[in-house]
Amino acid sequence: MPTIHEITAENRADQGKGASRRLRRAGKVPAVVYGANGPAENIQFDHLKLSLVARNEWFTSSILDLLVDGKRQKVLLRDVQKHPVKPQLLHLDFLRVDENKAIRVRVPIRFLNKEKSPAGKSAGVVISHNLTEVEVSCLPKDLPEHIELDLIALELGDILHMSDLKLPAGVEIPELKFGKEYDHTVVSAQAVREEVEEVPVAAEGAVPAEGAAAAAPATPAGDAAKAAAPAAAAGDKKPAEKK
Repeated sequence: MPTIHEITAENRADQGKGASRRLRRAGKVPAVVYGANGPAENIQFDHLKLSLVARNEWFTSSILDLLVDGKRQKVLLRDVQKHPVKPQLLHLDFLRVDENKAIRVRVPIRFLNKEKSPAGKSAGVVISHNLTEVEVSCLPKDLPEHIELDLIALELGDILHMSDLKLPAGVEIPELKFGKEYDHTVVSAQAVREEVEEVPVAAEGAVPAEGAAAAAPATPAGDAAKAAAPAAAAGDKKPAEKK
């Protein structure tokens, strides 16, 4: 029997941005419920209670029992807006669920026994989680809170795809119907590649740039220039005038 996750809200009459700001200042979270051929319903939550519930994994991927002023209805969380800086929930959208119609929901993947696998015990092996959730299609009663992937037999070089996931009865992955190119990688175990930096080797007889000037022999032209310098200096001096 699936676990029942119950959340409680109240109806709200005020609408608009101004009303939503007033609710948030009062510690409330505005929300809306729609779908299943019913009218949209404006509701509000207590922020403290809702923020505690929202920490659970099932809050975003399970069918929720929403109680509004004593009235119960099955819903799915479709959108949540959060403050960009503060730990504050700003607004939520819930979709009513029809028990007799299939739904499509992104469900988290839970990885098991990674450390106990041959790849996990080997040094120099990186286990990459390319996907952490997958979209499934099923009736609301068959929706799993998560999908488990056992990595106990994972070895170096192994690659597990979406088709390797063991799904509960009545659950399928719609994307796999479009062909093998849509069977995306979920987990891979690859060896670590060490990059060795190549140091350029100087050619035989080459002189480092810093010592090139010091090591260069004096040229004849250079010696002549040095010898001519004192003479030129002497020639610059004018003889004293005779009185």
